[in-house]
Amino acid sequence: MDGIHIDNVSMTFTLPGAADIHALKDVSLEIGAGEIVTVLGPSGCGKTTLLNIIAGFLSPTRGAVRLNGHEVRGPDAERGMVFQQGALFEWLNVERNIAFGPNMAGRPRAETRAKVENLLNLVGLAGFGEKPVYQLSGGMQQRVALARCLANDPDVILMDEPLGALDALTREKMQGLILKLWQETGKTILLITHSVEEALFLGSRLIVMAPRPGRIEKDYRLPFAERGLTQDPREVKSSTDYVERREEILSMIWSMEEEIMAGGTGE
Repeated sequence: MDGIHIDNVSMTFTLPGAADIHALKDVSLEIGAGEIVTVLGPSGCGKTTLLNIIAGFLSPTRGAVRLNGHEVRGPDAERGMVFQQGALFEWLNVERNIAFGPNMAGRPRAETRAKVENLLNLVGLAGFGEKPVYQLSGGMQQRVALARCLANDPDVILMDEPLGALDALTREKMQGLILKLWQETGKTILLITHSVEEALFLGSRLIVMAPRPGRIEKDYRLPFAERGLTQDPREVKSSTDYVERREEILSMIWSMEEEIMAGGTGE
């Protein structure tokens, strides 16, 4: 029973003196080990809430999440998280940021040094180990965040808008890096994004969520992530089938946004 199993998860937030917020309703999803899955939807559809439940930061009002056969009941090293901002320790250099998890776990120093060196090479930061993180660009800081996550050897990597703060050119380079890491590590990756283009390019599966209460509208199986491993990103993103799917999903999201603006989704 490997992989992530989301069984009828609902989430309601109760606020003092205000109406309840129904963030998720009866969400069920199975993600196989080693899949890279992107989640897309209009603001307020519960994407991040779902990610936080899988991470163990939130407990669902109803339903359960299971990973590799056991129920998720809180944060655990088997699930790594990469945020929109790197959330790095600015008082530590690059190398010590990456080594933080293994050091806290009491791993042997020689083993940790070798792992850090390997990860620096993997994310394209060889020679930057001694650099203070505040001297790095946003893209380089996200490379450090990815390496720090991988240093704990999680089964699942959860990403919440990891490239959202980057400029367009850096973002495309980082998309290529994420596909490279997926290919070379075999990790299960679940990535939240607001970008239709990014969701299409990075997801071997793309989940479209409908607005509040959040639920799964569509589950696409796509070829573009596999193509991105061997083809130029511009070639993939300009292909006819990619453009047609992008326009289909954009129309779907725009329709949802119009319903939200019109007050058609309710609470």
